[in-house]
Amino acid sequence: MDEVLETAVDAGHILLESGAEIFRVEETMKRISRYFGVDEEHKEFFVLANGLFASGKTEKGRYAKVLQSRVTSARLSKVVAINQLSRQIEQGKYTLPEVRQELERIKNIPEPPKMLQILASAFGSAAFSVMFGGDFQDALVSFIAGFFLYIFVLNVAAPHMSKISGNLIGGMFVTVICLVCQWLGLGHSLSLMIIGGIISLVPGLSFTNGIRDIADGDYISGAVRLLDAIIVFVSIAVGVGIVFTVYRHIWGGAAL
Repeated sequence: MDEVLETAVDAGHILLESGAEIFRVEETMKRISRYFGVDEEHKEFFVLANGLFASGKTEKGRYAKVLQSRVTSARLSKVVAINQLSRQIEQGKYTLPEVRQELERIKNIPEPPKMLQILASAFGSAAFSVMFGGDFQDALVSFIAGFFLYIFVLNVAAPHMSKISGNLIGGMFVTVICLVCQWLGLGHSLSLMIIGGIISLVPGLSFTNGIRDIADGDYISGAVRLLDAIIVFVSIAVGVGIVFTVYRHIWGGAAL
């Protein structure tokens, strides 16, 4: 039973670190432990946005474990893999040692190549610029901004900066790129170019999951995720605002 609970906790921890909703983490842990014979009255799971608590009654006495989880970016590939695994466990396709092996494989799923992430950011930025009403030139500038923004995110902001400073400087970076492109005669709507360029920084999944957690009654976790998303929104807005303010004081804002 110790090994069953340990396996369930590992699966829940991977889900939590990958940005899954709280109810999904708890449900997966219960599915795994229930299938391998741990009764409901012999286990308790308590999950927050940044922590996981598990306890249970086993043959050796009591099982208890606490794991901290940082609020990080989503890894939906891991969430999908754990979801699929939990359902296959209930279908009897895995033994406990095989589940442990599969969890280790899922835990070590590599991130997509950096160039793929950069291109996804660039094309996503261009697409959002068009979606909000931009023309081809606006989308082209957003493509350029999104491309260089994610080079900055992957190589500077993510490994060396806090979330607040990384998003603040990222917002400034995109705004400067869009202003330079406008000076060079590219693009027509500065606001649409910037909106498209900064979209890669916007934590849409965290914001949505925060609302969903609150709707499910997980108020603490939902509030944490909403606060995290709001801090990112404010950081991006402040970064954009700083560049506009400096520009207005130096050049009078004629091009705005």
